[in-house]
Amino acid sequence: MAASGHPTRRDRRAAERAAERAHDPADPPDPTEPTDPTEPTDPTDPTELADPSDPDPSDPAHPTDPADPTRPADPTRPADPTEPTDPTEPTARAPRKAGRNLPAALAVAAVLIAVVGVGLFVPFGSPPKPWGFVALVLAGCLGGLWEFSRAVRTRGIELPLAPLWVGAVGILVSAYTAGTEALLVAFVLTAGGVLIWRVLDGGGPLALRDATVAILAAAYIPFLAGFLLLMLGQSQGPERVLVFLALVIANDTGGYIAGVLYGRHPLAPTVSPKKSWEGFAGSVVLAGLVGVAGALFLLDLPWYVGLVLAAVAVAAATLGDLSESLIKRDLGVKDMGSLLPGHGGILDRVDSILIAAPVVFTAMLLTLGG
Repeated sequence: MAASGHPTRRDRRAAERAAERAHDPADPPDPTEPTDPTEPTDPTDPTELADPSDPDPSDPAHPTDPADPTRPADPTRPADPTEPTDPTEPTARAPRKAGRNLPAALAVAAVLIAVVGVGLFVPFGSPPKPWGFVALVLAGCLGGLWEFSRAVRTRGIELPLAPLWVGAVGILVSAYTAGTEALLVAFVLTAGGVLIWRVLDGGGPLALRDATVAILAAAYIPFLAGFLLLMLGQSQGPERVLVFLALVIANDTGGYIAGVLYGRHPLAPTVSPKKSWEGFAGSVVLAGLVGVAGALFLLDLPWYVGLVLAAVAVAAATLGDLSESLIKRDLGVKDMGSLLPGHGGILDRVDSILIAAPVVFTAMLLTLGG
């Protein structure tokens, strides 16, 4: 029958099914029917056989272009940010940035270290005393009060700078020349002076508010800085101050380096998001090394005393840094000023020193005496 050229029953059935599929595309093809290898396949039909040379989209060794799964991916084509990403796929961690002008910060730090060294170890006067360092602390406090007054002005608070500056001079000079009692008396007189000045300038609730903030500024800046000059007025005063400043610098430097390189876990995210526990560990390590060296070579103390000094310095300096961060966050300012390029303002640089000064002064008083 087949040789006579007439269609067989099998051929008629195949033709009928082909005609039915032409009118009903939902009818799947019969896998038992032979296919024509020369007939083009429908790429939208999942039952069509794929070309073995086409890349497999599920094969990670042959990535495909998301815009056209049948075309291999172009490695030079930039990723489309609108395309969904696989949350399980690891992404490269963006490098942490320091957030400051490092060359300017290093240059300013070098100048400050040189000025501090000259002020501490090049005395003058009769008898010779490190008055240069006293003048440097005084200038820093006056500049810090000016920065503080500008920062609180964003909240509508006006500080009486004139009595604050006069009081700061009295607090610092009294601390260096007459000791702890004179420091306290000068602070009380300054607080009373700014209160009276502001009330005479205009009474009411605003005057009370301004006077309260002014007393806070006197306590935060010149009063705490007075402990630095109390330290200077004791035996081995320049050496004590040098060790103290070295500990604070080591705290800042160790925390900065470790935080930039390894910082992962925030120390106080709501106060200072950039500070991390890794940075705190770096502060402890570097300050410990500096404390041991300072105790052995400058203060003639056992090495473990240096570790104690380092521990209290790091704890107090970190608290001081976070305290100013709270003040800046409350005032809505990023830096307290811009007098020191790469560092911000004076208060941005000495915040750790101010809070740590009375703590380390007390620790040295207990270990070294007066």
